[in-house]
Amino acid sequence: MTDRSLITLAAPIATARGSRLLSLALCVAMLSACAVGPDYQRPPTAEPAQYKEAEGWRQASPSDSLARGAWWELYGDRQLNGLIEQLNSANQTVAQADARYRQSQALVESARAAFYPTVDLSAGKTRSSQGAGSSSSSLSSSASGIRNTYTTQLGVSWEADIWGKLRRGLEADTASAQASFADLAAMRLSQQSELVQNYLQLRVIDQQKRLLESTVAAYERSLQMTQNQYRAGVSGRDAVAQAQAQLKSTQADLVDLIWQRAQFENAIAVLIGKAPAEFNLAETQDIPKLPQIPLSLPSQLLERRPDIASAERSVIAANANIGVAKAAYYPDLSLSLSGGYSSSTSSNLISLPNRFWSVGPKLDLPLFDGGARSAEVDRNEALYDETVAKYRQTVLDGFREVENYLVQLKVYENEAAVRQEALDAARDSLRLTENQYKAGLIAYLDVVVVQATALSNEQSVLNVLQARLIASVQLIAALGGGWDGQLQVSDKE
Repeated sequence: MTDRSLITLAAPIATARGSRLLSLALCVAMLSACAVGPDYQRPPTAEPAQYKEAEGWRQASPSDSLARGAWWELYGDRQLNGLIEQLNSANQTVAQADARYRQSQALVESARAAFYPTVDLSAGKTRSSQGAGSSSSSLSSSASGIRNTYTTQLGVSWEADIWGKLRRGLEADTASAQASFADLAAMRLSQQSELVQNYLQLRVIDQQKRLLESTVAAYERSLQMTQNQYRAGVSGRDAVAQAQAQLKSTQADLVDLIWQRAQFENAIAVLIGKAPAEFNLAETQDIPKLPQIPLSLPSQLLERRPDIASAERSVIAANANIGVAKAAYYPDLSLSLSGGYSSSTSSNLISLPNRFWSVGPKLDLPLFDGGARSAEVDRNEALYDETVAKYRQTVLDGFREVENYLVQLKVYENEAAVRQEALDAARDSLRLTENQYKAGLIAYLDVVVVQATALSNEQSVLNVLQARLIASVQLIAALGGGWDGQLQVSDKE
């Protein structure tokens, strides 16, 4: 609201007084161009030129082959995609983070409102009395000493942001809101990553369950054959006992997988906002493919990871709060204007003789506070140093996580190749051993040993695949989730 508008509300005011107020407002506007406190500069961080363990990985190239940010689509599983959609809309942990972000947005709007004048309208009635000893001539003329006063008043006040206290406060609140938005993105990414990991582990368990079911069926056939040979006098009672022990042990392992699967299924239900009793995930025959993850340059990690973005926004907010604290050393200038009507009766309240008004600036400067302002500046500078250290540590932790998961994937890839060779050899050995047992050339104990070895290798191959899938999810999360890149699926499983 301009000074001319204020003068109109308080009319009539002398033209000379209006000119002086206008000049004062212009001076305030010129002074408002400055803001105390340091301007934000991004703290330097350690940014390696490339990942130490990234040899053999290609950099991402622009492509529109996949929706931006839908990193879970790399696994090529439609049911997983549907679960993520439910998580995005119904996850209660994400809903909490979203509510915190909306709270921070409201604080920004509140800080922005401080730049505008406040306008108040009031109307009231008071009934007052003074004792007979009062020196008030107006009351001495009243027989009862009681007086009614009716008032209606319009007031306007505005604080001039000369030293940038309001601007620094808005800057701090805006940065905090941006940090809260990054926290929301980080929480959503964390919940998505947890769901994908649970889903992948559940699908591997499905495959392990099918492996044990087929193994149990094979062991049942072996037990039946051994019992037939025992009745025929070809083998001894010990062979039957060994076959029974092997069968029961494998059946127990199968039972153990059932409750493990239930745990993952229940965890997925909670992540998508459902009670476990209302959710069921049917078994499938396939395990999602292991993706080949395109990597970007390390410096881009700073732009992609929401936790790093949140940490930097916190640094911006802390830097702005230093300016707010330093602005307390300077005087606050406010302009106020009020006008209205006051009368002892309500009938003639709105009339020219009952009019009153006031207008004028106010300068407020604390002269002594016992060092409180200085201590507040020191506190905010120390808080800034803390947030800078936290930001740098978050960046370092980000690079460490990426390097760790890259190492894991490389090691697991090599291990998977060796495990597959061991499995192929174990299957061949089992086939030969079973043929020798059927021909009566070896005892059943030899078959048991080879069967156990073959099953162990089958399980090891699945365990390594599970570890590779989980490490791939963790690497994607460490890289910040979404990107624009040429997305491919590895042929290796």
